[in-house]
Amino acid sequence: MKHLIPILFSCLFLISCSSAKKLNRQLSQQFNAEVFEKSFTGFMVYDPGKKKVLFELNSQKYFTPASNIKLLTFYAGLKVLEDSLPALKYAVKNDSLVFWGTGDPSMLYSDLPQSKAVSFLKNRKEILQYLPPVFTEEHFGPGWAWDDYNSYYSVERSAFPIYGNYAVFEFFPGKPFPVSSPAIFKRNLIPHQENSERIRRTLEKNTFLYKPFTEEKRFTQKVPFKYSDELFAELLGDTLQKPVEILKIKPKDLSETKTIYSIASDSLYKQMLQQSDNFLAEQTLLMVAGKISDSLKTDIAISHILDQHLQDLPDKPNWVDGSGLSRYNLITPRSMVFLLQKIAEIMPSQRLFSLLPAGGRSGTIKNSYLAREPYIFAKTGTLRNNHALSGFLRTKSGKVLIFSFMNANYPDSSAEIKKQMELILNGIHEIY
Repeated sequence: MKHLIPILFSCLFLISCSSAKKLNRQLSQQFNAEVFEKSFTGFMVYDPGKKKVLFELNSQKYFTPASNIKLLTFYAGLKVLEDSLPALKYAVKNDSLVFWGTGDPSMLYSDLPQSKAVSFLKNRKEILQYLPPVFTEEHFGPGWAWDDYNSYYSVERSAFPIYGNYAVFEFFPGKPFPVSSPAIFKRNLIPHQENSERIRRTLEKNTFLYKPFTEEKRFTQKVPFKYSDELFAELLGDTLQKPVEILKIKPKDLSETKTIYSIASDSLYKQMLQQSDNFLAEQTLLMVAGKISDSLKTDIAISHILDQHLQDLPDKPNWVDGSGLSRYNLITPRSMVFLLQKIAEIMPSQRLFSLLPAGGRSGTIKNSYLAREPYIFAKTGTLRNNHALSGFLRTKSGKVLIFSFMNANYPDSSAEIKKQMELILNGIHEIY
């Protein structure tokens, strides 16, 4: 029996080599498709079990990652934040409770579990005094499109968000004007027949122009509001049913500063990754900055992660925001694969795959990569003329591979690109 063991291993090795060669030949042919001739594509697929690159194409070239940048943000959260998010910091001074923000986005945000900070502030007997940050982050990130300010995916960053930093307007049949939530924005509604959208906020203030409603189906629109400390205090006070004062100067003798924690970090990561929530991504980097410094500044978080945790990436990325809204972001497919390997090393696959979009089942690839059992667990990224997908691929033989697929400069829609990507990734799933 013993003499059969070397033969068995030799057979397995030959089968493995055969499948790898077949995969290489197939991929080489598939990347000759016309859609790839019209665009620029980068790809890498890596077998972490064998520590072997199975195939690569332009993997050393830089691409605009769009929301793939959220994988960097996710890694930053894993390395710095704890299992629960810091909701706020506070100190008691005489008959007042002085509190300030940590960047936590969960306060009254409908897409996350209820923050423990709400009941904490509501049940305190002291006078509530909000202390704004001395150094404030720019509301928009570098390279963001300024005229996206009215779009739900482009809300403003802030030290202490509330209601996701947007208002919801709902139109009902038979009623020309919308119902607003929070309700205080009702006073800011102005009818405007020439409005190009159903609801449009003016650029610099919270005036919402709406087109009188005449349709027979209910319509809902989310519109970012113009954030200010005064608006935050009013919204919070209205919710808690008690006044919230604003302190302009930090008291000198604040002692015994404490932190209240809000929700499980995985609740944020799941929403951020599966729904590609830009707001949560941006606020994650502010929370990371708050843990390593006294300023909620995005570039502090990015510099720390790059210098302390990602200094060994094959190619240093241009990383400027948390969400990927900026076209200034650049990264190579091989660096993205390297990053995913680092994430996999600090998080069990079952937990990791439950947070990522799963092909045919959840998130932004719910309607793609269909199979009886999901085989793709990956983050999408899309800006006009750019589409990326990076994550993990489970093969029929049970192997888990890491891949990054990036496409740029295609002239038409992303539909044909996505179709060819699915053919390629499904082929790897079948063959390897």
